[in-house]
Amino acid sequence: MKSRQLDEAGVEAAALDILEALGYASLRGGEIAPGEPGAERGSFSEAVLGDRFRESLRRLNPDLPAEALEEAVRRDTLPQQPSLLANNRALHRMLVEGVAVECRRPDGSIGTQLVQLVDFHHPDANDWW
Repeated sequence: MKSRQLDEAGVEAAALDILEALGYASLRGGEIAPGEPGAERGSFSEAVLGDRFRESLRRLNPDLPAEALEEAVRRDTLPQQPSLLANNRALHRMLVEGVAVECRRPDGSIGTQLVQLVDFHHPDANDWW
């Protein structure tokens, strides 16, 4: 691995080098930046690749309605807690346990459904970008 500055760009590049060495596909920040042909985010402040995230949720939760998946996106991407530590714990819980959302079931009733963010049983089913 090359020697790099310890700034945000250097940390990102080092992490991507390690992930690529492990066989993961990756894109560099400049490739998906706003205004680029392959842009996947609307602004540099977006940490989540929204379209990829939504497609992954549809693939991992094919039986859930679109509004349930959108609620999971909202709850996963908007801070819900007053502190960074509490938000990190909440995100970890959602990643491990899924996101409980209320939605209309196929029988017309309204109830809580669990939206899975990660398929731990079939890791290749996930989009690790």
